Amino acid sequence: MRITRLYAGSDGKSHFEDIDMPLVDNEAGDRRSEFIEATGIVLRETSGEFNIDWHNAPRRQFVITLAGESEIIVGDGTSRRFGPGDIMLAEDTTGQGHITRAVGERPRISIFVTLP
Repeated sequence: MRITRLYAGSDGKSHFEDIDMPLVDNEAGDRRSEFIEATGIVLRETSGEFNIDWHNAPRRQFVITLAGESEIIVGDGTSRRFGPGDIMLAEDTTGQGHITRAVGERPRISIFVTLP
């Protein structure tokens, strides 16, 4: 399963990294990742005008987009869009951070799974 990691590099800027979350066959006939310890869940809805300038992730967390779309911009100007079904692992808790913008006029609904 493809996940986008957002992390702070040694240059103090945020960067993207594509990672593959390994899934293994389960006796129930599906494929699953290993168990991931979590500390909480935050449900979030942001407006179609949402735009937050440079900021850091407040903690390590998975961000799972359910509806709507957002754009994340990192330190070197690279941007990526995240829509329904996309998963991001936000780990840029230090450094310059990133910019988050709504795309389109629809609200964005997402789930934040906070990690230890």
